[in-house]
Amino acid sequence: MRVRLLRWFFSSLIKLLSRSRAEGLENLPARGPYILVSNHMSMADIPLGYTYLGGADMAGWVADKWRNNPLLWPILRLARGIFIRRGEVDRGALEAAASWLKAGKIFALAPEGTRSRDGRLQRGKTGAAYLAQLADVPLVPVAVIGTERAFHSLFRLRRPELTLWVGKPFRLPPPGSAERSSELRRHTDEIMCRIAALLPPQNRGEYAEHPRLAELLDHPGPANP
Repeated sequence: MRVRLLRWFFSSLIKLLSRSRAEGLENLPARGPYILVSNHMSMADIPLGYTYLGGADMAGWVADKWRNNPLLWPILRLARGIFIRRGEVDRGALEAAASWLKAGKIFALAPEGTRSRDGRLQRGKTGAAYLAQLADVPLVPVAVIGTERAFHSLFRLRRPELTLWVGKPFRLPPPGSAERSSELRRHTDEIMCRIAALLPPQNRGEYAEHPRLAELLDHPGPANP
């Protein structure tokens, strides 16, 4: 009941303050477990994502710094946020996420680890790749577009145009014989290129010239914009 109320609140907010749409929702698996991986540009990403993707089976990582924020803490708890300490290996947060996935549910995270200040993809951190292999689940790439300008538009009394794109699910290969850190980096680049393929060129940032992105764009799926 609380989750439905939160989704209604976010949906009402998004519909009132913006012009939004979602594409590729048919790519979502019928049920969990799976990981949603998305770019992160603004606090507006959360209500937009929750409007179209949120539900009782979804949880996600939230930066530990928001734990003591009196305004956001209740909302994040309702959204089943799992607090994670940045800049270190937070095994408690990893184990909580893995347990959630092993229960057949959905976990959402932004591999960049923090918001992009200019709207362009930053270098991804390896937590998403590690979690996907740990829980042995597929990943679903998601791109949010337009949120970096959302508050600027609202301050000018204009409703921003926001778009959410869902790509096709994919799986990372099982751990191999390669050196662990280099393997995780390679798999992280795969995740980030899958997200970049759903973004406009100006938002692809660190991955704009990546060879794997070129391969994905040469063979676009139906969910690509």
